[in-house]
This record gives sequence, structure tokens and C-alpha cells, in this order.
Amino acid sequence: MTTPTTSHWGAFRVRTGPGGALAVEPHPADPSPSPLLAGVPGALRHPTRVARPAVRAGWLEHGPGPSARRGEEPFVEVDWDTALDLVAGELARVRAEHGPQAVFGGSYGWASAGRFHHAQSQLHRFLAQFGGYTGSRNSYSLGTSLVLLPHVVGDAETVLRASTSWPVITRHTRLIVAFGGIPAKNVHVTPGGVTRHGTPGHLAELAAAGVEVALVSPLRDDLPDGPATDWHPVAPGTDTALMLALTHTLLTEDLHDRAFLDRCTTGWDTLAAYLDGSTDGTPKSADWAAPICGLDADRIRTLARRMAATRTLVTVTWSLQRARYGEQPVWAAIALAAALGQIGLPGGGFGHGYGSMGDVGDTGPALRLPFLPQGPNPVDEFIPCARIADLLLHPGEAYDYDGTRRTYPDIRLVHWAGGNPFHHHQDLGRLRRAFARPDTVVVHEPHWTATARHADIVLPVTTALEREDLGGGRRDTHLIAMHRAVAPYGEARDDHAVLAGLAERLGFAEEFTEGRSPREWLEHLYDGWADSLRAEGAGDPPPFAELWTAGEWQLPEQAPERTLFEEFRADPAGRPLATPSGRIELHSATVAALGLPDCPGHPTWLDPPERLGTRAAERHPLLLVANQPATRLHSQLDVGAPSLADKVADREAVELHPSDAAARSIADGDLVRVFNDRGACLAGARLTDRLRPGVVRLPTGAWFDPVPGTEPPLCAHGNPNVLTADEPSSRLSQGCTGQHALVEIERWADGEPPPVTVRHAPVLLPHRPPSPVLENTP
Repeated sequence: MTTPTTSHWGAFRVRTGPGGALAVEPHPADPSPSPLLAGVPGALRHPTRVARPAVRAGWLEHGPGPSARRGEEPFVEVDWDTALDLVAGELARVRAEHGPQAVFGGSYGWASAGRFHHAQSQLHRFLAQFGGYTGSRNSYSLGTSLVLLPHVVGDAETVLRASTSWPVITRHTRLIVAFGGIPAKNVHVTPGGVTRHGTPGHLAELAAAGVEVALVSPLRDDLPDGPATDWHPVAPGTDTALMLALTHTLLTEDLHDRAFLDRCTTGWDTLAAYLDGSTDGTPKSADWAAPICGLDADRIRTLARRMAATRTLVTVTWSLQRARYGEQPVWAAIALAAALGQIGLPGGGFGHGYGSMGDVGDTGPALRLPFLPQGPNPVDEFIPCARIADLLLHPGEAYDYDGTRRTYPDIRLVHWAGGNPFHHHQDLGRLRRAFARPDTVVVHEPHWTATARHADIVLPVTTALEREDLGGGRRDTHLIAMHRAVAPYGEARDDHAVLAGLAERLGFAEEFTEGRSPREWLEHLYDGWADSLRAEGAGDPPPFAELWTAGEWQLPEQAPERTLFEEFRADPAGRPLATPSGRIELHSATVAALGLPDCPGHPTWLDPPERLGTRAAERHPLLLVANQPATRLHSQLDVGAPSLADKVADREAVELHPSDAAARSIADGDLVRVFNDRGACLAGARLTDRLRPGVVRLPTGAWFDPVPGTEPPLCAHGNPNVLTADEPSSRLSQGCTGQHALVEIERWADGEPPPVTVRHAPVLLPHRPPSPVLENTP
């Protein structure tokens, strides 16, 4: 017998065998199941699971307060009543002494594909009813684009969630110019899951359909080998210069569509004056861009002419905007597509995120699925999510964000559920100093991740296979009944039960639970959703009991809709964009009026501080690309079989070109030290000619494993975020910049290397009663 469930990497079935052995089987309708499924069994009962509530020994002994000992001290296991009493007491104390804005509701949405047991929704619902909290906006993945796109095209969600579908691309597009590529490793992942992974098949069909791809990336593996590919190994961080040069060629060779620019855009004349050098004396020509990008000038001009001669789709991965001045490649790509005049034509124009997520270009139904209401937050404080270290380190400091001037509140308690900031964030040495500042850090976690190890109170929570839920993703074809497959590990509880226990102690249990059990919540959310679908004529879902027995319901298909840009192109006056001009803003008066030197009013080449060929590269001459891993989802499943099998020298693998390795006497499989002034990590060398010389690749997600007593930090396991800079993309968006960093690499020659310790639990001391200090804590 199999148990149905789903995950961010797809729907699957669970089969339990003799002795509790667990196997996973892909959903039978999935044409391209995710290889990440193989990581599920090994991670479920791994020694890193948190078995019981645990409190940092120093916090238990001395009470709340800032501490640099977070991440170093052992933990004391306690019973649930003690743990919940401590957390509730701290929440009440901080609210009474400092106000609810002193509580940071840290969370990220990747804990589970479930619609009810969504850790972020559960925590924010709880904290809103508690009296409010300081929250965060946007995401590490798209923090820059989510702020920029409304200024340029009036709306971010339409660009990101309603892009041209793969069948339309296959039928109409003849050339895809893919800045950042279309990396197949990412297309199996979508928030909430994908039952039928279609993108791998669509990529395989491109060559047969006669679609060529110009891959613009320093990494050849940013596009599968199937499509007809012309690889342009651009220097990392220089895509904007290349886009400007391509647009300059269109302008100077009269290949641009002036009628479209006049009818559908504003600001072209301002941008053209910048392109031809009238503004600053420097034409943004192919000859100008060639030495910056490391590409031949004639090849740049040839690509521009090819783009103008056929139906062309310009697409940019999300990775390009995760860098200093990350607004610029997104804006410059829109300007390039506008100059071609193909925005709004089938298979032409601009795309953002093909290959960054599995649902981009998908044709599944665009139905909102059941969700847990969070309620309004009585506190209006928030930060852009990538500014967490600034928030903790600099209370009271002012900063710019999207045309506003804001101030960081003074955070005394961090309550984190459903995420791992020691994966997402940059400059982990700085983040450790930031996490030392609050009075108390509370973390819900299934595993002893670095975030759990830097907490004061760790509350063990279940995984998706240990509870019941409803699952489904954006543009998914099915709603999945997620049955419980195994009993909870140790004393783990689901986030809802944890928060209900806290709400009971704080006096609002009835408001939080509404008197429902988790199963009753599932039925309540489902029934309300089903009623709304029927009222809208969008479908007739079966009764909940029937869904639960069947294990899934196939969502009704929807007829393809015209994209926003198709409607806009057909009638710019009647269907204007939500920009001040109603048109695509190649120059934004709103952005220009902010006077931000790191984000001017039109696409601009701004030289990033860490780039190959600059003075900064003299000491650290290699450019690190810290992209998404192929063997796990962010840091999830790092202890699963695919991730462990991909390690080299027991660490994360760093890829480097054979010529760069030879210059450093590094052989394939060697243990190496990757370093810069911010920190260092150990990794296993993997030599490949499928990247540009001078570029190295070390994916994110290896669990942070700092060697005790090292400063700046040395990670024994290969986490690249000890090397990346914690700087905002610009003062407009405050997005993260974790994609690139200048580094040097050397063979490890200091004797026995420090061991990897994150694959087992930290030191856990036996249970003891709370100290008198804590008994007197409000």
C-alpha cells in the first residue's frame, strides 16, 4: 500500500516496508520525476533530527540576554511543558517591556508544500494574534525584481507568474537569448509542488522545433545539451554591459522598432542618448562592452543582428538580479526586448525566470488553492528580508527602501519557523554576530541545522510525512491529500500544535485554533475553497471525504489566456500598464527622482565592486558563482542520498577550470581551501571545462559547519556564504547579492583537516530543572 503526498520537488507516493523501511515512488502522471525524491528516505530519520525540546545551556543558566556563545554551547533537553513555558514567558516579557515590534517573526515558506502546515502562515497568524510583530517582505530569490518591475511594467506578479508558455515558445520562437541560461537543475522545484514536470520535455523539444538558444552564462551547464546552443561565456556580473551593447547595435544599425517604442514605451530618447554616448561621452557599443564582458565585439554585433532578424525571446534568470546593481540586467533586458519591438507577440519579448522555477512557462490551471488565513499584523514594521543582519546589528539606523526612508526597530526576540537563514543569508560571520545580539532566539526545526544550533530554544517539529495536509503548487494540475506516512520522530510536534500550546499560555488559544483540530482545519479550508470554485464556475470539487480516500483531485483545465503584454500591445491606450505613463518605462521619472547613485532612472552600466579584471581581483583572482544546487532544495535534503553522493573529499564540491587548477597545483578530488577576507571554507575540487576560466562554482546549501576558534569563520563543509558579501543590490530594492564573490583557492596543506560535524547532533545534556534566574523571569 502506498501513501500519497507532495513536496516542493513534486508529488510522490510513500511505501513502508518491513522494519519501517521507507521507499518513495514518483507520481504515475509525472513524465520527469525529480531526482531529489531519492533524498527523502535518508533525511527522514537522520541522526540530525531534533528529538526533544532543547535549551542552550547558557541561556537556561543565566536567562535571556545577548550572547556570543550561540552556536558554541551545548543544549539541555527539556520536556514540552518547560519549553513552552519558557517561550511564552519570553514573548510576554518582550511585549510588556519593549512592545510587539521587538519580536521578529522570521520565517520562510519552504518548510513544507502543505497548505495548512505552512510554517510561515502558522507563525504569522500566531504572532498577529499575539499583538503583532516585525516581519519581512519579498524574498532572497526575487527581492530585487519584485521592487523594480512595478516601476518598469507596473506589476511584478504578471511578469513572473503569467509568462509565455512553453508550447507557445516551441511554436513561435526561433531564437531564445538566455541570460543566465535555462538551468534544468531548478525546474523540478516549485513552491507547493508540481505533479507533472513538463519543462524538461519542453526543453528537449526545442531543437526538433527549430528553436536555437544563445546561452549567455559563464557556466555551460546552465542549459541542457539537447537544444541547438551557441554558448557565449560572459564574464559574471557583466550581462548589463552586453545587453546595452546589443541595444546600441540595434540603435546604430537602425534595427530597432521605433514605431513600437513610440507607441508602447516611454523614455526611449533618454536611454538612446545614454547608449550613443550623448549623455556621458561613452557610446555603449560592442567595442566598449567586449573587454568588460570577455566576448568578441563582432560576435556581439552578430548576435544583435540575429535577434532583429527573427522571432526572439529575451529571458533572464532570477540569479542575475541576486547581485550588486541587480536591477540593471532585468531593466536592460526589458529595454533590449522593447527595442526589438516584439513584446506582446507570441513567442517574442521578455521573460524572467525560465529555468529558475518549475512553474515558469507552465500551462497548468492558475487557481488559488486552499490557504490558512494569517490575519492582519497590528504592527506595520517590516524589513526587506535580506536585511536581517542589519536589523539585528543596527537598531535605530535609517535606510532607504523603494522611495521610503525607514528605521530598523530594536529586536529583542527572534521567533523563526520554516526556514534556515544560515543557508539563505550572506557573510555568515556577520550573521553570527547579528544572532548574538537579541535576548532570545526561538527556532522550530526538524533538524539540527546551523540556525537551530544558533538558537536559545529549539522546538522539534514534524516533517510533511509525519502529519496530514493538503498540497499543491502554483499552476499545479492536482490537489494532493497528504496522508501521514510515518509516526513523528521522537517528541516532535507540528508547528500548529506548538503554537496552539503557546497561545493557550498567552490567553488566545480559542482565537488561534478556532476550536478545530488539524484534520478539522483541513476540511474547513477545503470546503471553503470548493464552495468558491463552484460559485465562480471554475470547477466542482468532490466532498472532502472523497478527496481524502482518492488521495488527489485533478484540477480543471483552463483555456489559455492572453498575457498582459499581448493585451497591452493590442491596445496600449485601452489596456495601459500600471505605470505612471501607462507604458513600459525605459526611463522612470519616479526612480530618477529618488537620486540613488546605485539605481539611476534608466538601465545603466554600474561596475560591480567584485568583478574579474578589476583591482579587487588582484588578491582574489577567481570569481565564485554561488548558485542553486542540483542535489537538494536550498539546504533541505543535504543529508539525503543525492547530496551526500555528490560530495568530494566529504565536503561540497567546488568546480574549477583545469587551467585554473593547474596554475594552483590542484588535482581533481583534492581538498581545497576557498577564501577571501570575509571567511573561508573547505571543499572538494572537481575539474571541468564546462565553465569559463577564472570562474569557479560552489553551490549553496551545504550545512554551515564553522570550525571552533576561527575568525573570520572557516566552514569545514563548503558553505559559500562565508565568502559572499552582505550588501544590498541597491538602495531601491535592498535585495540580496549572494550570487558572486571574488575568491582565491589553494590546496589544503595544513595537516589533518577539521572534520565535518554537522551530520550529527550537537552536545545534548540531560534534563535538569530551570534555574532560579528563570523561575523569576516574567
